[in-house]
Amino acid sequence: MNALPSLSLPLCAALLIAAPAWAQVPLATTVAPQNVVSLSASASMEVPKDQLTIVFSTTREGPDAAQVQSQLKQALDAALAEARKAARPGQVDVQTGNFSLYPRHTAKGPNGWTGSAELVVEGKDMAAISQLAGRIQTLTIARTGFGLSREAREKVDAEVTAQAIARFKARAAEVARQFGFGGWALREVMVQGVDMPPMQPMPRIAMASAAPMAEQALPIEAGKTTVSATVSGSVQLSPR
Repeated sequence: MNALPSLSLPLCAALLIAAPAWAQVPLATTVAPQNVVSLSASASMEVPKDQLTIVFSTTREGPDAAQVQSQLKQALDAALAEARKAARPGQVDVQTGNFSLYPRHTAKGPNGWTGSAELVVEGKDMAAISQLAGRIQTLTIARTGFGLSREAREKVDAEVTAQAIARFKARAAEVARQFGFGGWALREVMVQGVDMPPMQPMPRIAMASAAPMAEQALPIEAGKTTVSATVSGSVQLSPR
């Protein structure tokens, strides 16, 4: 078995003496970047709203939970049957919404049951949806709103983001020129997605129970909305 090599005493002393010298070597300092400018640019676009959403609802009350639930189911089934006649993917989409049943309480304790049911209809065929609103008689309109469809959002996202990037580049070139530099190079950048406004609600339309809409189409006017995108970052100015 070979013995481990050992250092001679003079060499060990040399290492011990040299150690403090190594500890005193200063670390390299980080030089702050020069001629770096932070910039931001935004773009916005006004586009027509192309999607309508209508939420229909109804409430029922009674002393028996099963009876209230049955009444809600009958009203919802009738509305669904009518809505499915007009359903077309992307144009008129139909789905059920909230369905709830809970006891009523008074100072004397429980006093019957209250329930509610919702039906949601949305899509790009606003004319068909507005006509459907007049044919649904077992539910009433709870709320409505306009917005952008997925296809419209994707299109405007690409267009507005491209405009914001082009403006960022133009601003960087102009800043470089004004400071007397020959050009610029991108250091870091952040592209904030399209700022989509929330669904814009329509005023609720009051309908008397004794006078149903009876095939009357819902009056609608979608209007327009403004979306925006922002590009921010820093650039390195380069000499001529």
